[in-house]
Amino acid sequence: MKKLISVFVIFAAILIYTALFQVSEVETAIVLRFGRPIGNPIQKAGLYIKAPFTDEVRRFDKRLLNYDSDPKEIITQDKKNVVMDNYARWKIVDPLLFLQTVQNISGAQARLDDIVYSELREKVAKYTFNEIIAVKREEIMQKVTESSADKAKALGIEIVDVRIKRADLPKQNEENVYQRMEAERQQQAKKYRAEGQEKLLEIKSNAERQKTVILANAYKEAELIKGEGDAEALKIYADAYNRDPEFYKFVRTLSAYEKILKGNGKNKLILSSDSDLWKILEGQK
Repeated sequence: MKKLISVFVIFAAILIYTALFQVSEVETAIVLRFGRPIGNPIQKAGLYIKAPFTDEVRRFDKRLLNYDSDPKEIITQDKKNVVMDNYARWKIVDPLLFLQTVQNISGAQARLDDIVYSELREKVAKYTFNEIIAVKREEIMQKVTESSADKAKALGIEIVDVRIKRADLPKQNEENVYQRMEAERQQQAKKYRAEGQEKLLEIKSNAERQKTVILANAYKEAELIKGEGDAEALKIYADAYNRDPEFYKFVRTLSAYEKILKGNGKNKLILSSDSDLWKILEGQK
């Protein structure tokens, strides 16, 4: 009798163990009976009961999941091959649809790989290599995220974000591209230098023109001042002559002889006895 009771207790314990299951805060559960879902997905955490032996519980993570693809080659608009290494963040929003379409995480990863790669290939083909690397990356990934998310809805998946980890050229193309990029930069540098030289010549030309104008104006002003000075001097000479013609003649004579006799003692002068200078030197009037 005790043996029978022991067997019954063990059987009841196994029955209870197989009938109870727990759902945590970070997961959703679906109960399957002979492979078919029954009832609605269980979203709330807690302890639940299922039919023992016939029912199976499938659990799905509610948290944000990461998908990291293998690097693949994609052709850009300017016919360059680019090796793209991208990743996506996604989550399960409809567990029942997810179960019916992809079954599990592995199936979802495979489908995401097809969806994201096809969208990435389509969008990248509309841009040049330089735009992808330096200018339009954010715009491209936004478009890829939106279009991929639309397609993933049919799988019960929400794609939150798609990003490029790295975009490189295939090894065999790197050297040619770098050489072409260097040639383009050198050509651009020559253009900038030519523009700078042209600007330099323009500045020099303007400076020379301004210099010529300034000198011409200065010469004109100097000549005007000189003319005014000469006129004033002539006026003074005329006034002095009118006051005392003899004295004026005397001063002018001295001035003339002063200019003649300059020469630091090297000049020689022969005078006649009746010359005015001789008379002045002798003290005659």
